[in-house]
Amino acid sequence: MLEAARTHVEEALGVKMQPGGSHAVFQTHNALMGLEDGIYLEAIAPNPEVSPPKRPRWYDLDRFEGQARLSNWACSVSDMDRALNNMPSGAGTPVAVRRGDLAWRMAVSEEGTTPFDNLWPALIEWPAGVHPATQLEPTGIRLRRLTLSHPDGDALAAALAPHLSDDRVSVEVGAVGMCAEFDTPHGPRVL
Repeated sequence: MLEAARTHVEEALGVKMQPGGSHAVFQTHNALMGLEDGIYLEAIAPNPEVSPPKRPRWYDLDRFEGQARLSNWACSVSDMDRALNNMPSGAGTPVAVRRGDLAWRMAVSEEGTTPFDNLWPALIEWPAGVHPATQLEPTGIRLRRLTLSHPDGDALAAALAPHLSDDRVSVEVGAVGMCAEFDTPHGPRVL
C-alpha cells in the first residue's frame, strides 16, 4: 500500500518522494516530500512486515479502502495539552511517537479518526527546534490551496476558524473530500 501511495504522489506532482521509516506505535511506514514554507507531504500506510498494533492506527488507516488518495492532514501545535482543551470532541489524546532519531507527540483518538469524517487536522507537537521538513531535500513545490469538503462544511469552517489562520485552507459544503493544489517545477498540479 505504501508503494501505491508513493506512486500516486510522485505521478501527480512529478517529483520523487524520499524514504521515511517505520512508526512502531501504529505499525505504519512512510515516504516524505519536503514542500516550501516548512511543510511536508507524507505517504503513509500499514507496515505489512510487522504485527498489527494493539490499538487502531492513526489517520483511520485500518478502514482505508480504495485507491491511494489525499485523506488526512496535520497541523503543528506548540502546546498539545493546551490545544486539545479547545478542540472538538474526538480530536484525540497525546501519544508519544518515534521514527528513527525523530520523536514527537501526536493527538490520536481511541478510534484512530479525527472529527468531521477525518477532515479535522491531526495535531502534532514537535520538540522545540526539531521539524522533519528541515531534513528533507527541497523540491520547489509550494502548497497553493487545500480544500476540505464536507456536508456540514459551515460547521467545520466555524470550528477551524479560532485555531487556523491560513488563507491556503478553504472549506466548502459538499461530499466528504479533500483536494490540494500545488505550484511545482512542472506547473500547477492537483492531488
